[in-house]
Amino acid sequence: MNEQWQEVGDRVYVRRHRSYDLNTGLIVGDGHCLVLDTRSSHREAQDLIDAVRTITAAPWTVVNSHSHFDHYFGNALFRPAEIWGHARCAEEIEKDGEKHRAGVIEYHPERREELEEVTIVPPDHTFTVAAGLDIGGRIVHLRHFGLGHSSNDVVAHVPDAGVVFAGDLVEEGAPPAFSDSYPLDWPATTAAMLAELPEPVIVPGHGAVVDRAYARAQHEELALVAELAKRAHVEGLRDLIKLFPYPEDVAQQAISRAFMQLDA
Repeated sequence: MNEQWQEVGDRVYVRRHRSYDLNTGLIVGDGHCLVLDTRSSHREAQDLIDAVRTITAAPWTVVNSHSHFDHYFGNALFRPAEIWGHARCAEEIEKDGEKHRAGVIEYHPERREELEEVTIVPPDHTFTVAAGLDIGGRIVHLRHFGLGHSSNDVVAHVPDAGVVFAGDLVEEGAPPAFSDSYPLDWPATTAAMLAELPEPVIVPGHGAVVDRAYARAQHEELALVAELAKRAHVEGLRDLIKLFPYPEDVAQQAISRAFMQLDA
């Protein structure tokens, strides 16, 4: 994978990383820029900063698309800039940031030293439904359409470039991740995003940049997951598991999260 900036709209860039197949975004205005997500460690964040500086020397504002470690562990290196996120993103990082770190170290013990360097910094500017950021004369709209991949997914909309950064509400190259998800709400959240934002270019949280047709097709898969999970809650899972559009381990995780919602 070539970790170079891809310009997907006027002065709107995506950098796809080998680490977690993560996409970061860069939106450049006059004398200011916005960096979307900061990667999974200080070392990775420094690599991202070096890459940003090949495009612009302007000061930045940062946005975290949601509260999963690979999207915010690099925040500290971008301070003292404003860091924006959904209100629940800041709350979950404050409450669970150290648990996030411990979980990643347990899963990746070879990264212990790198992860122990991380200073956990939550967003210091938050919103609940919508916010508008002036990025050097360009307005970037931040939207929260509802529960989905997490409780706090943020979509960044760049209307003058025809680009939507969907975060992990849309995934490419791997199935959607359900470990912290709300499968019964996710289809409606994605549908609202697609209905309200007509832009042709959609940047997923991971994987290749996609179009609206891809996002609509994934919405249909998510809707099927929600429907089958509701049926399985009543009928039992045995005969239905084969109908899920994702591998069995992914389907089982989605079912578990959906059952949590239904039982609540």
